[in-house]
Amino acid sequence: MKRNIFVSFAFLFAFNLNAAGELTIVSWGGSYAKASIDGIFKPFEEETGIKVNVEDYNGGLAQIRAQVETGNVHWDVVDVESQDDLIGCDEGLLEYLDDLELPDAPDGTPAEEDFFEGANSDCGLGNIVWATVIAYNSSAYENDPPSTMSDFFDIEKYPGKRGMRRTPEVNLEFALMADGVPPAEIYDLLSTDEGIDRAFKKLDTIKDSILFWQAGAQPPQLLADKEVAMTTAYNGRIFNAINLEKQPFVIVWDSHVRDFGQWVIVAGAPNLENAKKFLQYAARSSSMAEVSNRISYGPLRHSAWELVGKHVDTDIDMKPHMPTDPENSKNFLVNDAEWWAEHRDDLVFRFNAWLNR
Repeated sequence: MKRNIFVSFAFLFAFNLNAAGELTIVSWGGSYAKASIDGIFKPFEEETGIKVNVEDYNGGLAQIRAQVETGNVHWDVVDVESQDDLIGCDEGLLEYLDDLELPDAPDGTPAEEDFFEGANSDCGLGNIVWATVIAYNSSAYENDPPSTMSDFFDIEKYPGKRGMRRTPEVNLEFALMADGVPPAEIYDLLSTDEGIDRAFKKLDTIKDSILFWQAGAQPPQLLADKEVAMTTAYNGRIFNAINLEKQPFVIVWDSHVRDFGQWVIVAGAPNLENAKKFLQYAARSSSMAEVSNRISYGPLRHSAWELVGKHVDTDIDMKPHMPTDPENSKNFLVNDAEWWAEHRDDLVFRFNAWLNR
């Protein structure tokens, strides 16, 4: 009799797990995906019984657009850059989140007051603060090492190949800041033909020395293999390379460009209700802190900052490695997602023409 009861309970447990369904979440792979899996995805599975399938991509809307336009949607939740959220929402590629109820902060502060300004949008839920920074291999510059964005563009003083992401975003901003333009004036200048020309002219000065990368895992590898002496990179990837892989890399925080990562739901997602449950879980202050305690991307809720502590594996104090730490915030630019949403197509065309020239 006891065996039959045990079998019945086991059957009911398995049935409930199956009834909870599943969910496909798409993110950026590598160390960031691992931080998300361990910090959010697995705990969400354990709490809800919803199975999380994880896929990787390199950003952009091409795959989302193809799924929606063909009616063959198999992704549910995607981690996107802020301008892709705005573009995708405008094109009808993403679900609106106006009915999503977000959890309050631990002290009862309403979510709308606790999230960073601009973190959320009609279709996007703020996830992390990340930055594109300059990093170099310390063995390349043992004396008088680089410390500014201008140094990245100074091939004579700091010889060696440069790594840059194969996209106009951030590269144009870096070029103008290296040319002496204050961060507050960048997007006004880029809104003029003269500003665009000036940015490409500055990029011309190092074009022959650039190796272009596309996936976030590539810059640390390029540095480790000494294929480049300096590279643009996502700050979290370099943090992991330095602290977990013991690579001799150094981050230059001067003139870094910050952006907000956002969770979005693909229009027509096959597991829409489970996707919404995940976003509500990911919006918790504790969930954001669990990711930030695994990789150096900052949380997008003020209350979550108080929960950021030691790295779960190395006991490193994480706050000094975040883009939003005061010591790292002396000279930086916040990506203007609305500006890029409006100008991206034209600049991608010009950037590709510049590459092929």
